[in-house]
Amino acid sequence: MTVVSLGVPSVQRPLGPAPADGPLVDTFGRVATDLRVSLTDLCNLRCTYCMPAAGLDWMPAEQKLHRDELLRLLGIAVTRLGITSIRFTGGEPLVVPYLEELVAATAQLRPRPEITLTTNGVGLARRAAALKTAGLDRINVSLDTVDPARFAAITRRDRLDDVLAGLRAARDAGLSPVKVNAVLDPVSGPDDAVELLRFCLDHGYQLRIIEQMPLDADHTWRRNHVLNADAILAALRRRFALQPDPAPRGSAPAQLWQVFEGTALVGQVGIIASVSEAFCAACDRSRLTADGQVRNCLFAQDETDLKTLLSSGADDAALEAAWRQAMWSKAAGHGINDPDFVQPARPMSAIGG
Repeated sequence: MTVVSLGVPSVQRPLGPAPADGPLVDTFGRVATDLRVSLTDLCNLRCTYCMPAAGLDWMPAEQKLHRDELLRLLGIAVTRLGITSIRFTGGEPLVVPYLEELVAATAQLRPRPEITLTTNGVGLARRAAALKTAGLDRINVSLDTVDPARFAAITRRDRLDDVLAGLRAARDAGLSPVKVNAVLDPVSGPDDAVELLRFCLDHGYQLRIIEQMPLDADHTWRRNHVLNADAILAALRRRFALQPDPAPRGSAPAQLWQVFEGTALVGQVGIIASVSEAFCAACDRSRLTADGQVRNCLFAQDETDLKTLLSSGADDAALEAAWRQAMWSKAAGHGINDPDFVQPARPMSAIGG
């Protein structure tokens, strides 16, 4: 495969039937080994950049994958499609009561995948140890500010203390490295970035700052109203000296920066510049929604319905073939920067992070 930086691939094979076996590939030669699984669209926060204050019309329970259906699809992903990493997301996955059971069952798959979780941290304090025991390897906790008033304004909930307690519990349970995911407010974000990095350095967490993407339920995202990677780096450099991390980036979404205070290396910070510096050429992800739809890109306009196939009695070979074809047709890039870009109908809470 020929690529231009980490933008989009430049050589494509003819679109036709997907390969019947081998790696989970697309026509550009990218191999999907990372599966993002949205367990629910429900969430107990109402972040301003994600959903309205009143929430959304949630998926009916009967529309979602049943536990056994999900476990069957996870088995196909690992044993037949070569998935090596599974991340459970939401909505908010901690609202799912059987999460520990799901993690334990996933840990029994062979070859065993890496199992990770993205959560807002509310309720994590009382479940972190059990999740680690069940087989969870790592965790990402969303936290956009450590200022209590700004946290309440962004999330529309006064739950900062719960999130901080969840972070401590995750660290104490050995879910390391504990990563903090931050989407910065366009106004307070420069100050929040500095405070978050200081907080993470002091407590042994790894900060990842994510450019806000056009995935809000209100469809009010505007490029000139959000902080891009350059603005984030400029804010951090008011307090810290930063140097690019020399380690190869590979397929990781974050560009890592070494953080110095004076001449002392004190840690690192990652910037995920999904909009301004797309990394689509290195993408290795497949996505499964809570209602059983395969999405080959976060911004895909089309989905492949595995839930209906499951309900109709399809065997594993048929499910595998449908999943392979879905990934085979993956576009070169997410298209955010194209003049004819159209935001997906589903918001982030219904797709999964």
